[in-house]
Amino acid sequence: MRPRRRTHVVEPSRLPLRDLLSEALAGVLQRPARSALTGLGTVLGVGAFVAVLGLTATTSSQIDSRFSVLSATEVSVEDTGGPRPELTRLSFPADADARIQRLNGVEAAGVYWPVRQATGTVRAAPVGRQNGGDQVPVVAASAGVLAAAEPQLVQGRTFDSWHDDTGRQVAVLGAATAARLGITTLETQPAIFLDGKPFTVIGIIGDVRRKADLLLSVTVPRGAAERLWGPPDRERAKMIISTRIGAAQQIAGEAALALDPARPENFKPVPPPDPRTLRSNVTSDLDQLFLLLAGICLVIGAVGIANTTLVAVLERTGEIGLRRALGAKGRHITGQFLTESASLGLVGGLVGTSLGVLTVLGVALARDWTPVVAPVTVAAAPLIGLATGLLAGVYPAWRAARIQPAEALRR
Repeated sequence: MRPRRRTHVVEPSRLPLRDLLSEALAGVLQRPARSALTGLGTVLGVGAFVAVLGLTATTSSQIDSRFSVLSATEVSVEDTGGPRPELTRLSFPADADARIQRLNGVEAAGVYWPVRQATGTVRAAPVGRQNGGDQVPVVAASAGVLAAAEPQLVQGRTFDSWHDDTGRQVAVLGAATAARLGITTLETQPAIFLDGKPFTVIGIIGDVRRKADLLLSVTVPRGAAERLWGPPDRERAKMIISTRIGAAQQIAGEAALALDPARPENFKPVPPPDPRTLRSNVTSDLDQLFLLLAGICLVIGAVGIANTTLVAVLERTGEIGLRRALGAKGRHITGQFLTESASLGLVGGLVGTSLGVLTVLGVALARDWTPVVAPVTVAAAPLIGLATGLLAGVYPAWRAARIQPAEALRR
């Protein structure tokens, strides 16, 4: 009997996961400066993504809280005049402020309307050209309007109910209006002239919490305006009500009856809108804009990774040919370069996430805000960097897998 021949079975080449990761790490660390610059685009993209979402959430909470404290405590009442408004030019009674302030939850309330002068100008002196003077809005207001506006006075004081009831000719100016009229101090008791009628300036307002148009207007007592120019002419009167937190809806439902129980249809209370609607409207456009910028940064980062990986494939053609000659298959080469690009994307995503979170914390600390960063955003951001690196390495890895060993060794 002839002896049996031993057959040698060639085992297929394998690339364990541990070897794959070590080879990818060696390829990345072979040129550390290039790898760092390659991952910079991903760092910027992911960092912008995290910072945009974090800052948007942080500012949204600030908008929500400010809106809740300010606008959610403000009610306005419009004078509709009832079924025949042409017969009733002013529906608000003389004691409208006192009637509303008796309601539980009201802090201040006042009636106001624009004054229609004959000349329409405001002078700082009684003499001058006939058509001279500045075109400045004049507002007739009860004392409660200034209390509800919560002004910050630069000089002087605001008028009170005594000025209103007695029809005193006094005025309160916004700082910009006072500067236009050349009034810089109240020590000389300056006066302005409305239709030639003198009004002593008793206060200059630098800022208000509500009703910002008072800063650009001349505000005079309601009693003096009614005596000199009569009730409202074209634009009807309105009332502003400042309430405690949580009382606005209740006050809006009670205001019409409190003003005139016999004719509540003469008034239209307007409660504050939903703060959630305002927040979504304010932040939606900013979200879209900044997320678009973050996406552009990610695309730039992906192009950078793809370009660098492709250059690495061309530079390492001899290495790839040697690996193929020693038994490496195309999928091994593909896996190696995909792992390299994915690792660059992952590292860039981690660094970008850290920078984005630090940016949110820095801005919040500088503005004395409460930082808000969703855990989902922090968890998803490195995965976005990983996905960016994988997509960027698909084409270079495919090119590397198609290199033939003989051709590569000849180069």
